[in-house]
Amino acid sequence: MKNILIIGFVWPEPNSSAAGSRMLQLIEAFLSEGAKITFASTASDSDFMFDVQQLGINKVSIELNNSNFDTFVRELNPEIVLFDRFMVEEQFGWRVAKECPNALRILDTEDLHCLRSARQLAVKEKREFNTTDLFSDTSKREVASIFRSDITLIISTFEMKILTENFKVDPSLLLHLPFFLDPISELTITNWKSFEERIDFAFIGNFLHEPNWDAVKYLKEEIWPLIKKELPDSKINIYGAYPSQKVNQLHNEKEGFLIKGRAQSASEVIENARVTIVPLRFGAGIKGKLVESMQCGTPSITTSIGAESMHGNLPWSGFIENETSEIAKKSIELYTSKSTWLEAQKKGINIINSIYSKKDNSSLFLSNVKQIQQNIEQHRINNFTGAMLMHHTLASTKYMSKWIEEKNLKMS
Repeated sequence: MKNILIIGFVWPEPNSSAAGSRMLQLIEAFLSEGAKITFASTASDSDFMFDVQQLGINKVSIELNNSNFDTFVRELNPEIVLFDRFMVEEQFGWRVAKECPNALRILDTEDLHCLRSARQLAVKEKREFNTTDLFSDTSKREVASIFRSDITLIISTFEMKILTENFKVDPSLLLHLPFFLDPISELTITNWKSFEERIDFAFIGNFLHEPNWDAVKYLKEEIWPLIKKELPDSKINIYGAYPSQKVNQLHNEKEGFLIKGRAQSASEVIENARVTIVPLRFGAGIKGKLVESMQCGTPSITTSIGAESMHGNLPWSGFIENETSEIAKKSIELYTSKSTWLEAQKKGINIINSIYSKKDNSSLFLSNVKQIQQNIEQHRINNFTGAMLMHHTLASTKYMSKWIEEKNLKMS
């Protein structure tokens, strides 16, 4: 595990999204093994991206549909290539397989896009989600990418179930891997602000992520009026990166519904709040905003989709409700009852320390990668579907990409 290439959909922004935090956790795990890492992306630099170079990582900009990548990856000759999301594997997986056939190919899904899209469609059509909604063009692309990869990192047990039961993916191709987090220590707990020192409700989330926009709109239109009626002096602070004009238009001082934009420190915002409300109506994966709430000792109210696969069999750090009136009612209870609040805080500590152990999850990840590396030939023989899909990808995507490249050259 000496030479690793990570191809990112974007440059990591750990302060903007859970996906950015997740990527840094994987990077730190590789670095703990003394690996040399190159991080490449087609994305433009952003003002808020993490400087991977400060970790000794080589940062490289690459282009879509450009054969220069073939030369780059062949000369780099990585032992492991990690693709950040299935769209990246679609673009570069076949090139890696062609130029570096012995490299272990890892796909990090972040969350299942086909699940998120299917749930979003159900919400828009004002009906219950059905598993038949999963069988879309997005799922065909995403599941094909999973089969083509040697191992795919899945953050949610619910998504593991969908892949193995609905899409018949062999479990040997999947690794359930939650976040890698430091345990919450007694010292950390001692330094938290008390119930009395905290004030207001909070929501935080990247507004480029459609489920967050829907949740804030739902909060503003249906939930917050019920809370405000019972707690007339209360406020809710809405934080999130990349707020659009439609988000900012929800700001209303009189109603105590305050759009604050990007938080300089997400943890500081959450630790100052008494309660977080995260009423997600669709989405997938593990919700970074809810993990951070537990890390800051801040109880939360969310939906079954929000808490999905995040707490195992352990009781939630607050309440899980799906009905508008119940979300409002439990938000008020958690905000006003110190005993309920303290009990919820303890449950959050238990969840973080039991499920998200950095030591355990990092060890699981690295040992799994090494095991597949040692048996890569047999592993791929066992995955005939993946070999078949890669064969057809090489025969189709390859020529489409080359046609686009030629077209671009003629236009330049």
